[in-house]
Amino acid sequence: MSRRAFLSASLATAGGLMLAACGGSAATSGGAGSSNYTLALIVGVKGDPFYITMQKGAEAKAKELGVTLLVDGPSQWSATLQTPIVSAYMARKVDAIIIAPCDKQAMIAPLQQASNAGIKVITVDTYIGDGDYVHGPVTFPLSYIGSDNVQGGKIAGEALIKAIGGHGKVYIQNTVPGTSTTDQREQGCKEAIEATHGAVTLVGVDFNGDSAAKAAEQTTAMLQRVPDLAGIFGTNIYGSEGAAQAVKNAHKQGQVKIANFDAPEQAIVDLKNNVVDIVIAQKPADMGSIGVQYAVDALKGNMGAIQKRVPTGYVIITRDNVDTPEAQAAIYKSS
Repeated sequence: MSRRAFLSASLATAGGLMLAACGGSAATSGGAGSSNYTLALIVGVKGDPFYITMQKGAEAKAKELGVTLLVDGPSQWSATLQTPIVSAYMARKVDAIIIAPCDKQAMIAPLQQASNAGIKVITVDTYIGDGDYVHGPVTFPLSYIGSDNVQGGKIAGEALIKAIGGHGKVYIQNTVPGTSTTDQREQGCKEAIEATHGAVTLVGVDFNGDSAAKAAEQTTAMLQRVPDLAGIFGTNIYGSEGAAQAVKNAHKQGQVKIANFDAPEQAIVDLKNNVVDIVIAQKPADMGSIGVQYAVDALKGNMGAIQKRVPTGYVIITRDNVDTPEAQAAIYKSS
């Protein structure tokens, strides 16, 4: 959304040293009633339209509440690149960190250090541990705000199964193992397939490393191995974008159905051109807005307003409703 454009970057330029010096981008709102709080939003990938949309929601809420919001993120989906950004914001002594963790295990330790230093920690989009901050192995984050991704994967799987006529072969294009959201979307899609009791079969799962080019290459190979492939589920923008490109290259638009998770502008173009059959849009602006609200509530001691888990829901976009105001509002912003 392209979504996470990979840029070559060293560990330092990814955020650690430069962020410590300049603090990334900032949206600051003062004036009467300002609480003088400084919040940090650390996105999963800088420049990704999903996270641009999240940032816009967070900035609007920060302006409304009169707080300073700093925003940064790694150049690619990597806990190794995201960790020094957390460290840099710790060094700046921000009041709260709102973060989309790049790995559910690797980001536990750096975020625990931030929490131990008195910084409020809220996760958005993705989570750490198992995402259950009440009973799970990790409980220090104040909240996990994001989609129910098992449900989202199941919705996509069921829509794909309907699109292929209830029987046939399905392929899943996934991103990076260990990413909480996409792991769960794969799980949900598999549950939908299993519910067909063999009418639909899963012929493979590939991991593209958040590269649309790699996804296109893998999908091309799959189409050659399985010429009667009926459907593809892309667990995020890169898998969906790459799969759509491979299907177009093979001149199989309409023959191979695609369920696209996430709603960048290109997905909507592909939907209208009959390359993609369903687009599952999340609500990243809501994630950013609620994250900022919760951070301020926590800093003011209003813990009763904070829920440990906030599912933000979906907008399901098809060719039948793509031009409705609700669907148009759900498309992710590229700038």
